[in-house]
Amino acid sequence: MTDRPNVSDPIDRSAGKSASDLRARVGACRICAARFAATKTAHVPRPVPWFASSARLLIAGQAPGMRVHQSGVPFDDRSGDRLRDWLGIDRARFYDQSRIAIVPQAFCFPGYSAKGADLPPPPICAHTWAAEVRAALPNIEMTLLVGGAAMRNYLGGKRPVTETVANWRAFAPRIFPLPHPSWRNTAWLKRHPWFEADLLPELRQQAEKVLHD
Repeated sequence: MTDRPNVSDPIDRSAGKSASDLRARVGACRICAARFAATKTAHVPRPVPWFASSARLLIAGQAPGMRVHQSGVPFDDRSGDRLRDWLGIDRARFYDQSRIAIVPQAFCFPGYSAKGADLPPPPICAHTWAAEVRAALPNIEMTLLVGGAAMRNYLGGKRPVTETVANWRAFAPRIFPLPHPSWRNTAWLKRHPWFEADLLPELRQQAEKVLHD
């Protein structure tokens, strides 16, 4: 299991209703206990909130997977390795909460279906927490929409992921829609070489600009 990165958040102490207090409330949420108990994994909720009021870059993901459920660290898997490569940053910068907030559409691992696939993020999580979390992040300069659920939640509509990502210039530099970095999408990346050739250099450049002290 990966060592848990430092999650201290000194800047939050000056906030009237601090992001650290909000993280604690999200971390204590058990609203989906019955839902998760009925899944194939029959697991208990383990929210993984990862944000600070000073964050400049927001990664809006989908939901934690089983490995993240076990470690309590977001993107603590091969998908995270690929996402960090896309951004061109190392683990230390990626897990610096003072700069990067990681806010999925559901804070808990949703469990597996009867066929062993990850279940989609339960909408009740975003309905319960999304507005409050966004309000606690006033310094965001750049948002990554990772996967279809995040795109629908932030952009509205139901356009296909490929169409939205292909149209990334309409959203950049404030927003970058990205496919999920799952290794299941390796074939997608091979079919769309423009993603690596055109989008990633701009993504890395903008991320460096936003994260630079």
